[in-house]
This record gives sequence, C-alpha cells and structure tokens, in this order.
Amino acid sequence: MFEKVNPAHPDKIADRIAGALVDLAYTQEKNPKIAVEVLIGHGMCHVIAETSVHLSVEDIRQAVQRIAGEGVVLNYHEVRQDPILSGNQQDGLRCGDNGIFKGAPVTVEQYMLADIARDLYSVFPTDGKYIIDGLDLIVCQSNAKRKSILHFFPNAIVNPLGYWTGGTNVDTGATNRKLGSDMADSVTGGGLHGKDLSKADVSVNIYAWLKAQITGETIELSCAIGDESVDGKPYAEIVEIARAYIEMVGGFEKFAEWGLV
Repeated sequence: MFEKVNPAHPDKIADRIAGALVDLAYTQEKNPKIAVEVLIGHGMCHVIAETSVHLSVEDIRQAVQRIAGEGVVLNYHEVRQDPILSGNQQDGLRCGDNGIFKGAPVTVEQYMLADIARDLYSVFPTDGKYIIDGLDLIVCQSNAKRKSILHFFPNAIVNPLGYWTGGTNVDTGATNRKLGSDMADSVTGGGLHGKDLSKADVSVNIYAWLKAQITGETIELSCAIGDESVDGKPYAEIVEIARAYIEMVGGFEKFAEWGLV
C-alpha cells in the first residue's frame, strides 16, 4: 500500500515554497544555513525562516505567488540562526542534526503509483492524491470529471465523494507533512524540505535512499549534531553526494515537487 500526492497538493505547495527559499539562499552563499517552515491556506501564507543570509521579502512574495497563485497574502518572519548551531559549522561541514535515518529500495508497486501520479498530473495539473493497495487504484483528482480519469484507468476508484476543487482554498498545507509520499518506506524522523545541505534531514536522508537503491538493501543510519562522519564517510562527502542529487533534479524547489520517489 502506498500513497502519492502531486505538486499541487497544499502540503506540496508548502514544500515547494520552502524549497524555493532554500534555492534563494544558495544564490547568495555556497553553504548557507537555513531552515524554513511554511503554513499556507485560504489566501494566507505564513513563512518562518531561520537563516544565515537575508532573503528579500519581494523575492519571497514572487515565489509564493508563482507557486500558490496570485492574491495569496504573505506573512514572513526571518531570524538569524542560533549562534551555537552556527558555530558548529565554522571550521567545515559537520552534521547539523540529531537523527535516525533509513533508506529503503523502492518497490515495483511504489514506482508504478509514482508513474501514475506523474502521468495524471501532466494532464490534470491540480490538487491530487493517489493510493495503490494491491490491485486497487484510488484516484482523488480535483477539477476533473470521473469519466475523464476512467478514460485512462478504467478500473480505478475515482473521487469517492464526487467532484471536488481541492487546493489551498479548501485545505491547508504545511512543510514536510507528506513525507510518506516523498520517501515511501524510507520514512523515519526529520523532514526533507526547507533546509540546507548541512542538515542531516536532507543530506543523510538522500544519501541513505540512494545507497538503498544501489545495494537493494535497507540502510539504517544515525548521527548527532557535530558528527564529522556518517556511515564511514566524511560528512562533507555526504553533503556533496546530496548536493549533486539536488542539482541533478533542478534545485530544492524541484526536489520538493515529488520528493525521492
């Protein structure tokens, strides 16, 4: 059983906005320190950023309106990163989180639903949620008639409550609330989105997931703030592996669209 949501789901809109702010930070420094939380819904977008670099409110507003639509009111609060945490990174990249992490191979069922979600989103680019459970495919797709979905998937269970509009006008979204969709069986603690690469929630999660796909085995790791190595590798090397992956997918905002699966 696996659930996937598309980039127009309110929680993914929050993730994408958070990712866009991290992208902005990386235009200013090679290794900025930033953590962003986003809560959006019903015409409002609340953003809190703890950051080592100042972000332009106008740049943030433009990102919010580009991702969430015109007319969304921004409430932005920015604070400097805690000096003790910041000091942890002064002499080089060290682990920026305590945490446990797991990378698990993606199953055929999970790949199948991820492909279905992407295919449907290319036709219906509005809020959608999809579940696969054995032979059952459940499609909840906003702004689409049932027969339109059945044209593609005749045996699917489509919009059990009937036609719905979805989006942030009928729901709220928050950062890192759809990690099951983003990570499948790799979910443990910590969120993927809205953080820089020094944070283990980002880099170690990506590293463990990539290693699991290569080895075909479940990978379990742990680390603490200040650790200089993880899984026998210098933490700086873990960061560079994650950086290469983020660059490959097109940045933190693009990464937030679908996550790892």
